[in-house]
Amino acid sequence: MVIVMGVVVLAEPLLWRFAPKLFPSQINAAIDAAAGGQNTEWYQVVPGSIYDGDTLRVERGGQELKVRLCGIDAPELKQAGGIESRDHLRSLVAQGDGAIGVVAVEKDQYKRTVADLFVIRPDGSEIHLNSQLVMDGMAYHYEKYSGSCPQPDVLVRAEEIAKEQSVGVWAKPNAEKPWEYRKQR
Repeated sequence: MVIVMGVVVLAEPLLWRFAPKLFPSQINAAIDAAAGGQNTEWYQVVPGSIYDGDTLRVERGGQELKVRLCGIDAPELKQAGGIESRDHLRSLVAQGDGAIGVVAVEKDQYKRTVADLFVIRPDGSEIHLNSQLVMDGMAYHYEKYSGSCPQPDVLVRAEEIAKEQSVGVWAKPNAEKPWEYRKQR
């Protein structure tokens, strides 16, 4: 999904076959509000720092942050879909110029900054990375940790779309969720 002057269009898919439905206008407004808000800080993505589908590093003026995307959980690298999720996040970030908008929410138990992330494409449209990954089936809505996210309803709707389309992680709805996988390790 890409927002172009308040209208949502689809970002180009990388590895999965799907054609998700567009977000309703009230969801577009929520995304626009978060992206354009005064709490958005702009950083550069640290090259090679996208290790998995829900964590990356950014830097600005010598300050580096490890960022966990708010309200989502991507498959672990050793799980089915883990590498695809990571590569999809890389492809979404690559659609921008390396700059990434960070709306910080809190610090997690590992001292990572939990945030909503946005990328601006060369044509001026933007991608809300959190919801795009969920809508593309590359991550789950992590309901347990989405309450403090700026727009958890967007993640709920994104997951509904992914489920309806049976894309990515929803191609096999009984697959082990990342939080269950980590409990067994």
